[in-house]
Amino acid sequence: MQQTFLWSFLILYVIIMFSVGIIEGRKSKSIADFTVGGRNAGAWLSALSYGTAYFSAVMFVGYAGGTGLKFGLWGILAGIGNAIFGSWLAWKVLARRTRDVAGRLKLKTMPEFFEKRYQSRALKTFAAVVIFVFMVPYSASVYKGLASVAEILLDVPVTACMIVIAVVALVLLVLGGYLVQARADFIQGIVMMFGVALMIVFVVRCKAVGGLQGVIEYAKTEHGFSKMPAAAWVSLMATVLMTSFGTWGLPQMVQKYFGIKDDAQAKRGIKISTFFAFLVAGGGYFIGSLCHRFYTAETMPPQDSIVPQMLKDSDLPLILLGIVLVLLISASVSTLCSVTLTACSAVSIDLIRDRVKTMTDKKTATLTKILCAVFIVCSYIVANTDTPILDMMSYSWGIISGSFLAPYVLALFYKRLNRVGAWCGVLTGFFIALVPATAKVITMFNVTNETVVDLAGKGPLFACIAMVASLVVCVVMSELTQKSKALDTEFFYTGVVENE
Repeated sequence: MQQTFLWSFLILYVIIMFSVGIIEGRKSKSIADFTVGGRNAGAWLSALSYGTAYFSAVMFVGYAGGTGLKFGLWGILAGIGNAIFGSWLAWKVLARRTRDVAGRLKLKTMPEFFEKRYQSRALKTFAAVVIFVFMVPYSASVYKGLASVAEILLDVPVTACMIVIAVVALVLLVLGGYLVQARADFIQGIVMMFGVALMIVFVVRCKAVGGLQGVIEYAKTEHGFSKMPAAAWVSLMATVLMTSFGTWGLPQMVQKYFGIKDDAQAKRGIKISTFFAFLVAGGGYFIGSLCHRFYTAETMPPQDSIVPQMLKDSDLPLILLGIVLVLLISASVSTLCSVTLTACSAVSIDLIRDRVKTMTDKKTATLTKILCAVFIVCSYIVANTDTPILDMMSYSWGIISGSFLAPYVLALFYKRLNRVGAWCGVLTGFFIALVPATAKVITMFNVTNETVVDLAGKGPLFACIAMVASLVVCVVMSELTQKSKALDTEFFYTGVVENE
């Protein structure tokens, strides 16, 4: 009975998404519609599209469970950080300036941004390759997170679940790209907010937690707000900073600003995005932080199964269980769409069309759709490796944000930043963040060296180091080479934003 009901919810969700794809897909007429939605997105559409791309089953399953296991209730700091730094501050600092630049220069991708700002085709090419290659493990982590949920809640093979989200994501992308995806994200965002709110209430009320009184008692235990050693605080803060500031350099997040209609919508989007993050991320991490209330050290499930098993053991009402299932699928499909479209448009527009001048908008859109299918298959293959969700995501975010956060953010405010500084910052961040990912690859060949294994688990820490080091190197090298390598960038951004 339960499985029939949950499958009915899943089928209803698929039908709704297909309908959105067919209806909205007819409005997609150009490559700008396909990649940035015709730059006509309102505050709610932009903010919820940003939020649903930000938070997927990776957060609910991988990060919420992992931080709850390691840090107890202190893990909630990750959700608060995501809301304050990854949403409120990001929109406050970046949204309006990025929209202004992208609109005036008709930019569709982050690599195009770099080419215009630094007058470097080579930097655009490098950015496109890095984005496509290292978006794959992030996409794979989305598959893996949702597969864990489906296996426990639906008792279905992991492969079947992966195929479902892959097909839905591919249909949304093929039918209309960003234009369809943004409308679907709006619906999925509403489901996520409604579902998380209900999930918090029912999980807190369940027998294992014991209501608000049970949460208060739990906070006083060694697994609640306990005293943590310095190493644990460093690890937690690295996770908070990477998952918060890491979004500042991720192309699938940055390109959400490209499609905002005007400054007024960008300003409204700040509040909506922040509220969404506080509810969804704060709620997700809070639920994960209660895991020690459900299990002892001996009965604790594997890290990637903690939250799904908690939901199953909470005896949630059947209808809420269906909403939670759709919530997690919605979060995952929206993130998968954003990641896939960003990675594939980088290749089709910035690598191929840039070199094949005869390619029309129609051919470029067709090529992007084909690449989307290839990318989703590659992600599926990587998802089947024995790598924890948190590690896969941290490698991807670390390398991409470590490489591109500094040259993107500084470009909006620091006119003296030049090509040499940008290149030095990009390469510094890239190679620092590459260390744990390389260590992980080495361990896959049965290397058990303690140092290598330890490095493989420090993705968030190296990501933070990469982002800070890249910022410093960009500024220092730009100042050292200012006289001979400075660029005339007055045409690019004046520093004046309308309706300021």
